[in-house]
Amino acid sequence: MTGYVLKLLGESKLELGAATTREGNWRAGRDAEGILWLALDKADSGTNTISGDVLRELERHVSDAENDPPRAVVIRSAKLGGFAAGADITGFAKMSDAGAADLLTQGHAVLDRLENLSCPTICVIHGAALGAGFELALACDMRIAVPGASFAFPEVQLGLHPGLGGTFRLPAPIDPTEAMTMMLSGKTAHTKRAKTLGIVDEVVEERHIAAAVRTLAETGVERAEPGLKTRALGLEQARTLLARQMRNRTEERAPADHYPAPHALIELWEEHGTDRATMQRGEIRSFANLLKTNSSKNLRRVFFLRQKLKETAKGDDEIAHVHVIGAGAMGAEIAAVAAIRGKRVSLSDVDSAALGRAVKQAAKLCDDKHLSSTETRDALDRLMPDPKGYGIAQADLVIEAAPERVNVKEKIYAGLTARMKEGAILATNTSSLGVDDLSAHAPAKARFAGLHFFNPVAKIPLVEVVLGAGTDAQTAARLAALCGAIGKLPAQVGDYPGFVVNRILTPYLMEAMVLMDEGVPKEVIDSAALRFGMPMGPVALADQVGLDIGLHVAESLRDRLDKPMAEITDMLHARVEQGELGRRTGSGFYDWTDGTPHPDTEASGPADLTDRLILPMLNAAVEVLRENVAKDADQIDAAMIFATGWAPFRGGPLNYARTRGTRDVAERLRILEKAHGPRFAPDPGWQSFG
Repeated sequence: MTGYVLKLLGESKLELGAATTREGNWRAGRDAEGILWLALDKADSGTNTISGDVLRELERHVSDAENDPPRAVVIRSAKLGGFAAGADITGFAKMSDAGAADLLTQGHAVLDRLENLSCPTICVIHGAALGAGFELALACDMRIAVPGASFAFPEVQLGLHPGLGGTFRLPAPIDPTEAMTMMLSGKTAHTKRAKTLGIVDEVVEERHIAAAVRTLAETGVERAEPGLKTRALGLEQARTLLARQMRNRTEERAPADHYPAPHALIELWEEHGTDRATMQRGEIRSFANLLKTNSSKNLRRVFFLRQKLKETAKGDDEIAHVHVIGAGAMGAEIAAVAAIRGKRVSLSDVDSAALGRAVKQAAKLCDDKHLSSTETRDALDRLMPDPKGYGIAQADLVIEAAPERVNVKEKIYAGLTARMKEGAILATNTSSLGVDDLSAHAPAKARFAGLHFFNPVAKIPLVEVVLGAGTDAQTAARLAALCGAIGKLPAQVGDYPGFVVNRILTPYLMEAMVLMDEGVPKEVIDSAALRFGMPMGPVALADQVGLDIGLHVAESLRDRLDKPMAEITDMLHARVEQGELGRRTGSGFYDWTDGTPHPDTEASGPADLTDRLILPMLNAAVEVLRENVAKDADQIDAAMIFATGWAPFRGGPLNYARTRGTRDVAERLRILEKAHGPRFAPDPGWQSFG
């Protein structure tokens, strides 16, 4: 029996063992050997999600299998892109209002019935199985992975933990500590690791799926008996000890006050880890409670902010060849990221040694991203060192990543006018110079914009697409689409001192310098910011960015803004003059020789310390909104979260301002203005923001 093949796109095929008919969100059919094939094909969507209607329809198919047992049940996806992206997050708010525990109980009942079918159940996974999709797979007796399949529980990123049986079904086939690590971290297990852990029973090429299903339906699988470690964790004392260790490690990166979900999961496992029935009831109750927390509501908001940015990145960028001018830290990494994501890239620099370092950096980046040897070879083949700049004539996009000096950029632009091909775009990676000012020297204002990447390029998802007064709509759309093509989130913003991110972030860094000048220890300053929820304190962040870069941005804002800023301290000037620039030189305000500093002190600072650090950012965010630099408040919040990691559980600076109360924030700024000077004066935008 060769089986029915569902053709989806071109030569890409997904194996179904029987001809199927569509019923709602599922395709169903029995083959000649009596195997029931159920293929999830979410209606009106390119991606499968596990929604209430999907589960209700699955329940009907399970009922049919209970009444007329097939030889086996096979569940897989009919979507070429992957298995399932998890639960339908858009329904979580309504779910909370409608009685989440009852709805979850109904979903659990469906998967319990699937799990208890008298016939073998086999799940075939290609692509990603996330969240509730992973839980659906775990409810089957056996799992077959197609190479490239991956598994993860990303719920923790939404302020939740698995809620459809994952907390007790994942620890059953694999080491419980590995299961907890996956759920607490949200990390992905790719095919090879999933097989090693025991998540999947077989790894089979797509063309052999039907044969593998028939074999498993006949023979099943033999699984090893639980090991000594697993048996030991059945003892309350051992589980309590390990739970304490998990709790301490989790508190370091996700404090319970800010991120209650992972701590709730640890408590569940500690109390009920050996009792599936009570674990199931506890999971339902805990998930329903977490849905109501501000942390989860804000983290789900962050998810939708990401989706909004992704929407702007759709479309064809019409950019096959990118030429990058400048092989310094930023230019080299921009070139590497573009090449890894499939662009043909040429990279020029007056220093040939810098080009050599850039290629080595690209190879390391491939390794960091766990690319195969073939993928690495192909990426490096697409990255061409080009000391003479021959690639400029063929490039659809030229990215200038030269030093932040106007005269240097003017000279580069003058040399491009006769070399760039017709229709090509020129973008500058400037972080502090005005795009409109630079456009006066560009070959074509309509095809000139800022493309502001953040350091490190490979890790920070946001890119500010800075539109000058003369930038045309086609250029803006193509640059946003390019960001999407290379895995970045574009925020289209206007030209303004510091754009959005640096305008908001710089007061945070500069106020920390003033506080140190007043005698407040850097550890106290940074610890206050960390307790608020920032990913890094302002002093450590200034070191990481580079004190020289921070100084340059601060001077640029001071000179270009008509609003007062914190004074640039002699202490900062001295560090820069001495060459103590932070992380890249090994020392700045902190010593970086042993890696990233982790200040942690309970010592108290001034009573208004936290507000002095945080409220200037809110004030600048309202200013940027009032000046129409950003599209709306959501875009500002998204930019700050995805560029700087701004306290995600608070939903962004402007969302935090609303939550705290805009009147309270404005009044507090007035109090700080009286105490510390006009840099704290509330922006006029507070009168209309709310």
